[in-house]
Amino acid sequence: MPTLNRARRTPRFLDLPAATFRMTVMAMLPLVAAGCCCHRDRDAGPASTQPPATPAAAATFTSPKGQRITITRVGDTNPPEHIVALVLPPGAAPSPDAFRGNDRKAAKLSISNAQVESFDDLAALLDSLPTDASMTNHNPEITEDASSGRVTEEQRNVKLKVWLYAAKKEADNDFHLIMGREPGKPKRFLTMELTGLPASGDPFRPRLKSVRDKFKAFFGQDLPGTQYDKYDPPVPVEVTGSLFFDVDHPAGAVGPQGLKPTTAWEVHPVTDLNFEP
Repeated sequence: MPTLNRARRTPRFLDLPAATFRMTVMAMLPLVAAGCCCHRDRDAGPASTQPPATPAAAATFTSPKGQRITITRVGDTNPPEHIVALVLPPGAAPSPDAFRGNDRKAAKLSISNAQVESFDDLAALLDSLPTDASMTNHNPEITEDASSGRVTEEQRNVKLKVWLYAAKKEADNDFHLIMGREPGKPKRFLTMELTGLPASGDPFRPRLKSVRDKFKAFFGQDLPGTQYDKYDPPVPVEVTGSLFFDVDHPAGAVGPQGLKPTTAWEVHPVTDLNFEP
């Protein structure tokens, strides 16, 4: 007897008895409504009324000497840096440490040969600096040109104990450090920078690389990124470096809220760091 080829028939809702059909449709209505709501939320875009995502918890960093420090990522209001393309051999990748800036490159990549002046307090250093107005109206003018070298007022090396309140890495590969006075004292801040490295063979490269290596070794996997990391409590550090006047950024333009220096003077480049002295 031949075998019958019976096609499998898919049941249809219209084939169900009327009562069963009504019950099935009623049961499916909540699912259909939920699907529609999900579709609307997905397409809502910026106008969606969904609550914002909960921010990630602050990280906890333990220093080499056992100090537990809370690191919080905070907003960045720094004006953008003027970046130039690096000249690389064919197939070579750009170094994350190479200096990529342009403005006042000659000054930023140089170290003053003056004797080191020691200060007991950041306030004493700040009070010893020429006014921002005098530097902005300097004669001759301090330009942004890459060839702009150190002027007489910048031929100073200083050493002092300060506290690191916040840090970030700029697009030119400089690390911006917001340094301040000891916690509990009236607040005063100064930007200090670990400059990106000049090309191989530059006479200042070994010292500039050594201080960057110290910074990286201290923070390890917790190095700051492209937004400021704020440190609580701030980290004590002994700093040595050359003075520099930033003609690109006026006073109050650099740093996170509540930690902005009120001067365009900097220590740039930092030539030595001693954390937790």
